[in-house]
Amino acid sequence: MTEAEAIPPQQELEGDLEGPRAWCHVMYGLHALSAVSGILSSATIVGAFVFGWPSIIAVIINYATRDRVRGTWLATHWRWQLRSFWFAALWLLVAGLLVITLIGIPAAFMVIVGTGLWVFYRVIRGWMGLVDRRAMPVPSA
Repeated sequence: MTEAEAIPPQQELEGDLEGPRAWCHVMYGLHALSAVSGILSSATIVGAFVFGWPSIIAVIINYATRDRVRGTWLATHWRWQLRSFWFAALWLLVAGLLVITLIGIPAAFMVIVGTGLWVFYRVIRGWMGLVDRRAMPVPSA
């Protein structure tokens, strides 16, 4: 198992990270919007999270702005969100492959439901950590 890298909050100059922190709130909000739309529409939570425009926009923002937070406690939130998105995409691919085999349909359903719950957990835990100004536990690169 990989050891988790925890970047401690640094002594920040007032306002240095407030802009990136606000963008992080926006990204969590977009991911949450996608996940909730999966509940309220005919899509699945994980399907809306991976293929929904709000999450895709959040991932684009994440990649475009991550250099601004490199080396800070906020970098762990950027990585947390990207890992959440790409692992959800991977599990959705696995579910898609299971659906191809008729016997795998029940397993695919379980993978989709489990991944949907995991997505909600990741968004809620990450957002709560951001509000509390805590770094997220992410594996070292």
